[in-house]
Order: sequence, then structure tokens, then C-alpha cells
Amino acid sequence: MSGALLVAGTTSDAGKSVVTAGICRWLARQGVSVAPFKAQNMSNNSMVTADGAEIGRAQVMQAAAARVAPEAAMNPVLLKPGGENSSQVVLLGRPVAEVTALSYRPMKAALLEQVLASLADLRARFDVVVCEGAGSPTEINLRADDIANMGLATAAGLPVVVVGDIDRGGVFPALYGTVALMPPADQRLVAAFLVNKFRGDVRLLRPGLEQLAALAGRPTLGVLPWLGGLEVDVEDSLGVGTDRDLAAPPRGEDVLRVAVVRLPRLSNFTDVDALAAEPGVLVRWATRPEELADADLVVLPGTRATVADLTWLRSTGLAGAVSRRAAAGAAVLGICGGHQMLARTITDEVESGAGTVEGLGLLPADVRFAREKTLARPVGTAFGQPVRGYEIHHGVVTVDDGAEPFLDGARSGSVWGTTWHGALENDGFRRAFLAEVARIAGRRFVAAPDTDFAAVREARLDRLGDLIAEHADTAALWRLIEDGPPADLPLLPPGAGLPR
Repeated sequence: MSGALLVAGTTSDAGKSVVTAGICRWLARQGVSVAPFKAQNMSNNSMVTADGAEIGRAQVMQAAAARVAPEAAMNPVLLKPGGENSSQVVLLGRPVAEVTALSYRPMKAALLEQVLASLADLRARFDVVVCEGAGSPTEINLRADDIANMGLATAAGLPVVVVGDIDRGGVFPALYGTVALMPPADQRLVAAFLVNKFRGDVRLLRPGLEQLAALAGRPTLGVLPWLGGLEVDVEDSLGVGTDRDLAAPPRGEDVLRVAVVRLPRLSNFTDVDALAAEPGVLVRWATRPEELADADLVVLPGTRATVADLTWLRSTGLAGAVSRRAAAGAAVLGICGGHQMLARTITDEVESGAGTVEGLGLLPADVRFAREKTLARPVGTAFGQPVRGYEIHHGVVTVDDGAEPFLDGARSGSVWGTTWHGALENDGFRRAFLAEVARIAGRRFVAAPDTDFAAVREARLDRLGDLIAEHADTAALWRLIEDGPPADLPLLPPGAGLPR
């Protein structure tokens, strides 16, 4: 069976996804056939594979880093949070249940069998499988039925590298404590650490790394520097809400300002990444009506809970602000759940059980939620340009006959709606759309004719490969992948005294 490695983290957003992608790109450059794997992913940032399966976008990004096609086996279990205490379970790319945190737990033994079968399948077809953990591997309240971290590692015999986020502070106790709270069987698999997001002179850190190695009996295989401007597809939306810098100065005399509404149950937030990659386009996230005031384009993005987030939109005053902007002829774009909000009515007995509620009424359309989820990779044209996208939704939008078409949705004046995710990644369409937004706004903005978003993404993945190649002990990583964890790793208290 092929070599494998589990990349765990001391916390969510420690950098597991980008480190996994970096290792995949580093290995792919060596001519190694490599696949990413995440047993269980909790995320509303997902994508549809070529065969119609829904998986986390982080694994799609990691597959791109590995230079292979994404597939359902790379993320066999996807949890999509919808309410305060409920999630949709997607198994091998298809929704199978709605669960609470407690009702999900009895399912996990059967899911572990599917997880291990998917991992074994990948290991039979690839030289190396780089696995990503979920959250922390030392969530002791969840260890008994864990399928994503040490439960996976012990079942599959995976060596583990733990990533710590030094930018948050407390990286030394986080790394040591992550191992120390594990039972012996788990500790024996944790072979090394990686420090991530470091700013400064690494020489200042070395005394601490040496003491950590002496105390924990495990080396730190690298200190990875902070890298800004990556915007790679990850599952956590923890960083969403911060403004992005301009990718480059504008080509014309003006910039375009894009305000994206930061919905509480935001999904597929990477839809706007292609806008942020355009020279002269400033993308920011908005949670208050006044933050829309000077925007040339307002985007209502996807959501896992359309009716609930529409209620929030109204309670914050953002719904009124969007409607006033549309009435004044300013540009508004709704994507998937945002598109549904723009309709006249939303009938939902599936997601929220709310029945029929009023939408914003900015498009000549109505929405009805179907029990079957639509998962598709549509192709079409808009503004005379070819467009490819992907669909993930229960809400079916019916547009009035005679309405001006826009992809699968409609345009009404300065308001557009579509259920297609990823449409803005199409370079020609994006340029034409931004030119129309600039015309409506009266901005002397010129879309760059040479922005290639696929190349932008590829360059970001190369930077992650460079991060591993230049700052990690790749020889030690390769030994772990090939040989597994050393046999003489010490057991740390208090976990050392737990039942074996």
C-alpha cells in the first residue's frame, strides 16, 4: 500500500488545508502521484466534481495542487451546517441525512467504514495520500467516535504531523498539549510538528523549538513564514470579513468597489475571489447598511439557510439598503441563495419549513425548495462570452416568461441573479460583466485584458509548494510518508497514564 501522512492542527484555521496543499504540490513536482484526503469536512464551501459529486472546496484546491482531478473519495463525508444545531450529511458526494450534533454520533461507526474504504481506494491508486485532519486532534470529548483525526490515524496507521498557528500566540503549549492529552495509542503516531504563519526572524524562535523537542521528544520540521495574498479555497470562513487589498493598480482612471454581504450562514464565499484578483477591483465584506453606500456593485452570495439569512438581512437593515440601491439603478448580483432572496416569493418546506415568505422582489421570479438537491456543472453564455459554473441548491428558481435571461436566472435593470457558482472565474465573462457594472456606475474603470484567474490560482498553489520546499525538512517528511512514525517516540503525561 502507498505511503500516507495525516496533517493535523492545534486549532481550526491553523493552516492544515494550505500545508496539505503545499505538501501535495511539493510531491507532484517530484513526479509523485499524490492525492489529498479529508475524511470528514464541516464546511459550506463546496464544489461539484465532474461526475456530479459534492465535496469540500479545500479538497478541490488540494487536488489542483496535486495536479489530479477531484473526486468524492477525497472527501467522503461533508457536513454542511444549516441551523444553530443542524447539518446536512453528504456521503460520497450525495446528501443522505439532516442531523444534530447528538443524532450524528450514532452514524459515525458506519461512516468510519466508508472513510477507511475511500482512503484504501486512494492508496491503491496513488503513490502518496496526504490526509488533512479536522479541527484539533485532541478534542477529548469527541475522541471515542472520531473519524477525522486520531480515530482515522489509528485505524489506518498514519504518521501525524501537527501544525501550530504561531500568529495566534501560545504555539508551544498548544503543540505540547495537543500530544500530552492524547492516549498512548494516539501519541505513538504523532511524529513531528510544523510551526505556521511566523512573522519575524526565525533565530528568535530556535531556543523554544529546541526546548519543545527536548520536552516532547518530537522535532519541528519547519517554520513556515506568513504568506499574505493567498486567498486559496479553504473550508473555514474564519478569515472572511476582512477587506482585501487591490491585486494591482487599476488599468483605467477609477477603481470599482464591490461590497459582499457577509451572511451569517455564508456558503461558497470563494465565488468573489476572481473579482478580488482583478486589478482595480476592491472587494470588501459588509454587515451594516452604511457599508453599501459607496459600492459600485453589491453581491448577495450563497447561503446554506436562505430564509433565515433573509430574515437577518431584514433585521439589520441591509435588505432595505439593497432594495433602495436597486431602485436607484445601482448594480446588484445575487448568487444561488442570494439569487433566491431577490425573487418575489420563496416557498420552503424543506430547508427552513417556513412555508411561503416574501423575497426582496427585485427579480421577476419565484422560488420553491425541492427535496432533491441539484448538483450540476452547467455551461452557457452571457454577455456573448462562454461560461462554466456549478450548481448546489435545493431552491428551484422559476423566472417569468419574457424576462431578460442571465445564465440560468434573470436580469432586471441593474439587478442580476443566477444559481451558478464559479461563473466569475470565467475571464471573458468576468471582464464583460465588470464593464457593464462600470457603465452603470459611471466609473472610468477598464477591466484588465490579461487577467487569467486559473493562472492566478496556479501561482498561489506554486507558492504553497515553495513554502514546503524552502522552509520544511522535506527529507524528514518523506521518511515519515514512507516509513511511518519512529518506534521510540516518548509518551507524555498526563495522557501517558490513560488506558492504552
